Amino acid sequence: MRDAACGTDAGSDRATVALGAPHASAAPLFSVITVCYNAEATLEATLESVLSQSCPHVEYIVIDGASTDGTKAIIERYKTRLAHVVSEPDEGLYYAMDKGIRLATGRYLCFLNAGDTFHETDTLRQATDKLEQYIKERTQPGQNTEQNLKERELRPLSIPDRLWPDVIYGETALVDGNRRFLRMRRLSAPDKLTWKSFKQGMLVCHQAFWPKRGLAVPYDHRYRYSADFDWCVRILKRAATTLNTRLVLVDYLAEGMTTRHHKRSLWERFRIMTRHYGWCGTLLHHLWFAFRWVVKR
Repeated sequence: MRDAACGTDAGSDRATVALGAPHASAAPLFSVITVCYNAEATLEATLESVLSQSCPHVEYIVIDGASTDGTKAIIERYKTRLAHVVSEPDEGLYYAMDKGIRLATGRYLCFLNAGDTFHETDTLRQATDKLEQYIKERTQPGQNTEQNLKERELRPLSIPDRLWPDVIYGETALVDGNRRFLRMRRLSAPDKLTWKSFKQGMLVCHQAFWPKRGLAVPYDHRYRYSADFDWCVRILKRAATTLNTRLVLVDYLAEGMTTRHHKRSLWERFRIMTRHYGWCGTLLHHLWFAFRWVVKR
C-alpha cells in the first residue's frame, strides 16, 4: 500500500485505497492530533516529526488551550501546513482531545502530545506497509494475482471497511528532553490486543494506539489524568480486529502530565480497572503487581 490513501463513500462501508499519488478528493489515512498548552519548549519537535513523515496521506490537527507563552507563535509559523488549528481556552487535556476527534477526517486517529514524536521519519509509511500486508491476507483467493497487483498500482482499489483492522498498535520508546533514548517502555505490546489485555496495565501507550475514527468515543471527563486508559479499553470493547505492527511507533517524552502526577494517575487507573474488570480481579492483579515489584527490587 505504497503511499496508501483512503476515502469513505458517504452512506457506504466501502473505502477507496489509492496506491499511487494521493487524490485530491481522498480522505487522509491518518489524522494526527496534538494538544498543547504553554508548550514552547517541546512543541516544535513534534510538529517537525509529523510534517517530515514520508507518507503524504496525513491530516495534522493542533489544539492549543490558549497558551500564554510562545506556543502560538510557533504554531503560526507552521499554520499553512496544518489541516486545522484551534487556539482557545478549554477545560483540560481530554476536552481538547475530543475537539481534535470531532475535526478529524482520517481513517485512523493518532495522538501525539507536545514533546512526543514518531520514532522515524517513515514510521507512518512503515505502518501503511503493515496495513497493506494485513488487507492482502484477508482478500478473497484470486485477488492477489500478479496482474491484479499491477492493476492496483494503476487505479484505486475499493476495499470493504471490515477488511481494515479496527485498531493499529505498536511499541513505544522513552526519550528525555534532548530526544535521547532512555529505554523501551516497561510494558510491551501483546501479540494480540483485546480489552482484557489491559487487566495487566496499559500494555500499549496511548500514543501508539491508533483506532479507527469511527470507533472513537468521547473521553470520560471524570478522569483527569488517566482518561486515555479508559478510552482505549472502551474502544477495544467495540473492536473486532487489531493489528500489531511490531514496530516502534512513537518516542514518548518521559515528562508528561501523567508522569508528573504519577500517584494520582495510578489511583485513577485503579478506579477505571474496577469499573471494567471488577473489584476482585483488579485487587488480585494489583497484589500481583506489588509482589512482582518487590521481587524485581
